[in-house]
Amino acid sequence: MGKKRIAAKGGNNKGGNALKSRTISRGSKRKLQTGVLQVQSTYNNTRVSLSDLDGNIVFTSSAGALGFKGAKKGTPFAAAKVGELIGEQAAGAGLKEVDVVVKGVGAGRESAIRSFIGSGVVIKTIKDKTPVPHNGPKAPKPRRV
Repeated sequence: MGKKRIAAKGGNNKGGNALKSRTISRGSKRKLQTGVLQVQSTYNNTRVSLSDLDGNIVFTSSAGALGFKGAKKGTPFAAAKVGELIGEQAAGAGLKEVDVVVKGVGAGRESAIRSFIGSGVVIKTIKDKTPVPHNGPKAPKPRRV
């Protein structure tokens, strides 16, 4: 017997729009002239934050927050969508120029910055602050036979 299926009249929007609706505040409370864009890109996700020169976070988002799941979070496409969203928010806040700080080795490093540039904000500098080990991991113990 089983359950009866009921068809919805308006159509089911289950697979239609994979991304969550992006909310952008119409009038930002803070007006910024310059800021710091921080991009952290790992193999699994890309996070983008925009802060003022004092380091206070103004806008932040990630690929997971936009609705990407699993392996799709680490793709350049997901990073580009995050960069677009932060770029739109930054333009709404009146941002003119930013310094970019990139951290991590993921695939979304460059595409997040490129899509942020599309919002019309000028990039002054790009700094890479990816942590690099100086001597690598600890060597294994000598083998005892």
